This record gives sequence, structure tokens and C-alpha cells, in this order.
Amino acid sequence: MRAPARSGVADVSSASQPSVDVIIDNCDYGRFLGACIDSALAQTHDNLQVIVVDDGSSDGSRDVIAGYGSRVTAVHKPNGGQASAFNAGFTRGEGDIVVFLDADDVLLPDLAADVAQAFAASPQAAKVQYRMAVIDERGRATGETKPPSDRRLPAGTLWREELTFPFDLPWMPTSGNAFARRVLERLLPVPEEEYRLGADWYLVHLSPLFGPVVALDRIGAAYRVHGDNRYERPRAVLDLDRVRQSVAYAATTRAWLEHTADALGLPRHPGPILSVADLANRLISLRLDAAKHPLATDRVAALMTGALRAIHRRFDLRWPRQALMAGWFLAMALAPAAPATRLAEQFVLPERRWQMSGRR
Repeated sequence: MRAPARSGVADVSSASQPSVDVIIDNCDYGRFLGACIDSALAQTHDNLQVIVVDDGSSDGSRDVIAGYGSRVTAVHKPNGGQASAFNAGFTRGEGDIVVFLDADDVLLPDLAADVAQAFAASPQAAKVQYRMAVIDERGRATGETKPPSDRRLPAGTLWREELTFPFDLPWMPTSGNAFARRVLERLLPVPEEEYRLGADWYLVHLSPLFGPVVALDRIGAAYRVHGDNRYERPRAVLDLDRVRQSVAYAATTRAWLEHTADALGLPRHPGPILSVADLANRLISLRLDAAKHPLATDRVAALMTGALRAIHRRFDLRWPRQALMAGWFLAMALAPAAPATRLAEQFVLPERRWQMSGRR
């Protein structure tokens, strides 16, 4: 693993119009790509470049991109995954601020202006995040938001939380973040083999180690759920594939967090970083389908011990919530298959979940 460079890159421009790059990553989302590009070009912020990276699509996406001519910077490359698309797009931009936009999502018209204003007011910020409305395949609002309206977005200096319980924090997916270029220059390239999918995990979790986070308590983008999402699925039933995917992403990102924190000299707990949500996902995967569990060394007893340590480290929670968490883990570890499935649904499915791992 590489150590992050210690460059002397200047902070986000203090000018009244910081420049913004919107980098769209696309692979076979041609049916949504036009709406995505239109939303980027419709921004009210003047100092903006739209870069569209097509990652080896075979569905006619190139024709969609060609229709925009010189209004966008087109990058065509062989299929290499999301991380490689982020890296390719970043090298073509120069903006003070970078928004990575998934091709099935859309931005609200004032988003670039809002994040430019936020960075101008907080020039040391590593990133700005904002809420997202959930839309369906046809672009109709479902009434849901990311995160749910009763959960606040984390803000401020958060490196301690990120090194203590990173996967318990309600971070936003790709299109819900705007990053300072000076931070990305220290983080990129995103490791391409490890993050063919889920590259936002790397950026979202590592960026707070480099500066404060600003949270805008308003909708800045729309997240489209359409049944073919590469990570999100309609959650009417327990999706163990998604649980296992979260376990794999967390394992990879945990290693990068530990490496980067050590390289930056940031203090952290001895041993591996622990998160309640990650340990719950690992226990669910191991109990309900051990044959497909992605971490071969996991054992129920060790996960229980780790969970108790992780719960104890949750300095943001009072003891009743901590006791509730511990009770869930104990029940999940000991319950027969059918009750264990119901306990897993209680944790994973939002409509059945108490706020076991979240903050208010």
C-alpha cells in the first residue's frame, strides 16, 4: 500500500467563483445518461466543466455523449471499473472542487453554486456533503431521502470518528459529495483492482482524515433506484448478496483507513478499526450463509468480542442504546435460523430497523 503524498497544494480558491468539475462515471447506463448530463449542464454556477467518462459501455452510451458535442469533455476508455473511471476523469479536470456523479443520478440546478459557496466559506474543508432525494426509474420522487430526514449528516472535524466507527456514520453515496481537489490529489488514484465497484467508499471514508467536513442540510441531488443498481437494491426482502458486498467493501476500506492514518500520524485504537454496522453485517452473513461469507477467518465468538469492543468505543451513544446493541448481537449469535433471519431483517431493512447503529 502506498503512503499519501504530502503535497503543498493550495486550498480551494478564495475567489468568489471557485471552479467546479462534475465528473460523470458511466457504464451501460445510456438510458439514464442524458438526464444526468442535462442536470450537470443546467447548473447555475458559471465556472463549471462537465467531464463524462464512458467505461467501456456496449449499450449506445457513446452516441448519447456524442450528442452533446463540445459542451462536455468526453473520455472513452476500456472497461476497468468505477475507480478507473474516477481516476481517468480526474486527470482531465482542473476544478478547485470535484463532484463525482453516477450516471443514473441527477444534480439539482443550484448544487454546484451551493458547494462552491460552502468551500469558499470553509476553505480548509476536505469535502462538502448534502442530502439526496430518492427517485425511481422514471425519475419520480419516492418520498425517501438519503439519509432519512430524522438523521443528521456528520459535520466538523471527524477523523476521530472515522478511525473509531467509520461504517456507523451516515455518509452519502458517490453523488452526494463534493471534494476539494487538493485532497483528491493526495488520495488519487483510487486503487483500481480493489475498487472496481464501490470506489466512493474509498473517497468518502478517507477524505475526512485530511480536513473538516461541511454538511448542507438540503437536497442537492437525486439518487435513482431502478432495480439494476450495482449496489443499491429495493429492500423489500433481506439481500444477503448486498450484506456480503458491504462486508467486502468495509474490509478493503478499513485497511486503507488504518494505512492512511498511520502515514499521517493520526492516533487510533490499537488493532483493527471496529464498527458496529460492519460487525453486524459479518455476523448476519456468517450465521445465515456461512458457505458464502467473504471473510474466511471470521468466527461467531470473535465477532461477539469485537462487537462488545466496538459498542464500548461508541462515545457518541448513551448506555441504553449501547445495551440495545449488545442485546441484538447476543440474540443474533445464539438464535436458531428463523429468529436469526428476523433479527437480520430488523438490522438491515430500514422499515424494520431501530436506529441501532445510527446517530441523531
